[in-house]
Amino acid sequence: MKLALAVCVGLMLLLTLSGVSAQASTATDPLALDNTAWQYDAENNVYWQIGIIYVSNPASTEYESLGIYVPGDYLTATDNGDGTFTATLNADATISGYTAATAPVVFPVNTPGYSAAAAPTAYSYSDVSSYMQAGFIYVSAGLRGRDNGYDASGNLLYSGGAPWGVTDLKAAVRYYRYNADVLPGNTDSIFIFGMSGGGAQTSVMGATGDSELYTPYLEAIGAAMTDADGNPISDAVLGAMAWCPITSLDYADAAYEWNMGQYATTGTRADDMWTSALSDDLAAAYAAYINALGLTDADGNALTLEASEVGIYAAGSYYDYLLGVVEQSLNNFLADTTFPYTPSSGGFGGGMRGGTPPSGEMPAGMTPPTGDAAATAEAGSTTTTSTTYATAQAYIDSLNAAVEWVTYDAASNTATITSLADFVAYGSKTPSKSVGAFDDLNRGQAENNVFGNDASDSLHFDAVLADLLAANQATYATYADWDAGYIDAYATDLQAVDSLGNSIQTRLNMYNPMYYLLAYYDGYQTSTVAPYWRINTGIEQGDTASTVEMNLALALASYDGVEDVQFTTVWDQGHTMAERTGSSTDNFIAWVNDILSQ
Repeated sequence: MKLALAVCVGLMLLLTLSGVSAQASTATDPLALDNTAWQYDAENNVYWQIGIIYVSNPASTEYESLGIYVPGDYLTATDNGDGTFTATLNADATISGYTAATAPVVFPVNTPGYSAAAAPTAYSYSDVSSYMQAGFIYVSAGLRGRDNGYDASGNLLYSGGAPWGVTDLKAAVRYYRYNADVLPGNTDSIFIFGMSGGGAQTSVMGATGDSELYTPYLEAIGAAMTDADGNPISDAVLGAMAWCPITSLDYADAAYEWNMGQYATTGTRADDMWTSALSDDLAAAYAAYINALGLTDADGNALTLEASEVGIYAAGSYYDYLLGVVEQSLNNFLADTTFPYTPSSGGFGGGMRGGTPPSGEMPAGMTPPTGDAAATAEAGSTTTTSTTYATAQAYIDSLNAAVEWVTYDAASNTATITSLADFVAYGSKTPSKSVGAFDDLNRGQAENNVFGNDASDSLHFDAVLADLLAANQATYATYADWDAGYIDAYATDLQAVDSLGNSIQTRLNMYNPMYYLLAYYDGYQTSTVAPYWRINTGIEQGDTASTVEMNLALALASYDGVEDVQFTTVWDQGHTMAERTGSSTDNFIAWVNDILSQ
């Protein structure tokens, strides 16, 4: 089947991709950009191409193609008389301080819930206008997602899941570098950005530059591996912007129970459910993980957890650090907000300077989450309120309506929080997922599909959870709803391999940025890590533990070669493009500009 697809590629180049001619290659080099195939938006002065197949052996041209959007001044073009243009670089033009040689190249990663990102099939200036005006080059690459692809008869067309999505993204970056001599933009200034599953794959991409684990996958699809002179081509990037990244899946289930699940008493965490015991065991396993992980704060102090009288390992320097992150989020809100204040969205009733919350929208060129991602976002959201708070104290009083868990000092306009347990109970940081939150007991989460293979669309992947099932089955069997079949289900799935013969553990490592960042893991220092990072998250999201993003930021901050890590948790926002003020698009552009001005 794959051979047939490869043979068909040449024919598909002559066909249309949703009505747009595919511009995949020249006749002699399948990875060479066709510089005679530019389209032109004269009204907005933008040159663009879509339908560019970026690998020589694509598994799916629906996904493994990309669009390139260029500010018009960067190119000098000749009209071919058929609606297309032949273009060469214009070295003299300047846009917002950039030239064709210095402009940054940005890649959106629009894969909510680790879904596929379809390649662009039509041109829309509104999708890219902010970036064109900023003088950026915008590259929208299609990527395979968590699901396998099948034909109408149910025959497998292409593999999905880890690590194919990030492999495709790496191949797209390599394609751009392969054609750097004829394309505008500084390929040493490539930035990627995404939210949720897209934030996860952005984080993976930023941490796994040139990882050898990806080499056989890149070779399988015919990615650009060397330039014309035989020099290796890199897939490393300069910067990664991740909103609410759902990542670090090896301990994500345990993190979820330690951060939120251990404080819940309903649903699968009700006292009469065996999964309530599993929740506690996962929380304890997370403490053991943290104490072995080797995280440190900015002063080099070890961050660890200790046994506590209330809660499961709810004490120690790691606990205190996370509590400080939550308090900082609230204090940022108090500093940003002008009272009287009327919130425009629910949760804590938060907002931004002048009583106007940030838009939290997807960056231009990206579409809002749909399907699973939308359902997940909704699960973590709260209802709208129209209450107006005259003063900061009135707002704090509303938080303390049920129990006093926030203390406010009006003189300094700052607040402190009693405990993480109270924050979870009264601050809307409630779990929106069952036990296990990511490796669902019945393989029902999106992440189960991420680790499926060609034989099974959905598989278990959490070895920690699997070990707990086997070790503690006697305890779980005391509950009426226990099913011993889970033990074999997890153990069997964890033995599965993908089409290249790699285990689930290997694939899990490839999709875990922490694997490359900390000495705890074998992958430490085996990749080229992006030197610049911006990680934003809504503090109230129930989609993943706050520890996931915090741990990533801590690991990056201590990694040699990482220049700057900006980590922000935004009060009163959930699973969204969380920003303290302003729009996500404008803030992302400003962040890139700030890095490149240094």
